[in-house]
Amino acid sequence: MKIKVQKNERAILFKDKEFEEILGPGEHVRRSLFATYTCQLVDMGKVEFDGPVAEYLRQHEAAVTEENFYVADVGDEEVVLRYEHASLVEILAPGSRKLFWKWGAAQSFERVSIRENYQVPEKLLTYLAQPALRGKAVAGLQNILAAQVPESFVGLLRVDGKLVAQLTPGKTAYWRFNRDIQLELVDTRLQVLEVSGQEILTRDKVNLRINLNAHWQYDDVSLAYARLAKPAEHIYRELQFALRAAVGTRSLDELLEDKQVIDRVVDQYVQEKLAGFGLRVAGIGVKDIVLPGEMKVLLAQVVEAEKAAQANVIRRREETNATRSMLNTARVMESNPIALRLKELETLEKVAERIDKISVFGGLDQVLNGLIKIKA
Repeated sequence: MKIKVQKNERAILFKDKEFEEILGPGEHVRRSLFATYTCQLVDMGKVEFDGPVAEYLRQHEAAVTEENFYVADVGDEEVVLRYEHASLVEILAPGSRKLFWKWGAAQSFERVSIRENYQVPEKLLTYLAQPALRGKAVAGLQNILAAQVPESFVGLLRVDGKLVAQLTPGKTAYWRFNRDIQLELVDTRLQVLEVSGQEILTRDKVNLRINLNAHWQYDDVSLAYARLAKPAEHIYRELQFALRAAVGTRSLDELLEDKQVIDRVVDQYVQEKLAGFGLRVAGIGVKDIVLPGEMKVLLAQVVEAEKAAQANVIRRREETNATRSMLNTARVMESNPIALRLKELETLEKVAERIDKISVFGGLDQVLNGLIKIKA
């Protein structure tokens, strides 16, 4: 049997289906009358050797393995970083058992313990910052949790369900191996919560639909999430209860007379209920109050009747004032002929203002007497 092996190849020779040896580049001849030779050519472009004979070589051919392969056996509490030509190409998971050809790309290996520290080293983090821009992809990146916390946020890091750290803005990464790691981003800025469409009965059984807005913020994120599973939902429920406390104990007339009472009662209620939870409500305001259709009609009628009554009172008051003024004027004229004469002249002046031309017969006294008769 003649075997030709190229420079970028290796040949795994089998004799009667059992491993015989690994052949390097060149021409090789094997002859036997009583045995059958077969071979498997392997391209050195693929540095990992994962053939079916790999485990056999590990256990029974230590010298062959040492001569031809890098052995990468990874412990249960470590990871191994594999480099080709000094560039990171693979992250080997705990428990991995792999062989890599020594005749392919130049390789090196770095062991990293994850027994206690599950945070990815900062140096490695720089390599993984933009994996899409690297010349060669890094295998095993799915086993790293990248934690990038934006500005105005904090990150809650949980390991095996336990809150272990509160991360500030920036970028870190953690090994997923041997533990369950989760990151939750929390916005610490002032937030708006709208409680809309709440239908509540007043004390006098009027059904109101109220929309409420609240502005809230975290005071202590760790405390809030230590005591509450979902802080925003907790605030929403407390606002609902506060609305019922504010509206259900008051009549419609009381609410309409003091429209700010709902804001005050709800704010006081919520501040008391949220004390010690790491949450702060900065402002509460009723957006609108919607009445039932028939109640709108009734209120419109009430308002119309009230305004009509007010108008009637004002009209009567003005008529009374006018009559009282006329009576006082008459008393003055009765006791003072000069005042009466002045009033007559004033009346004549008003008449003259409206007439472009007038002819007088019988003198001024005749005109005044005529005006008096006309008025009478």
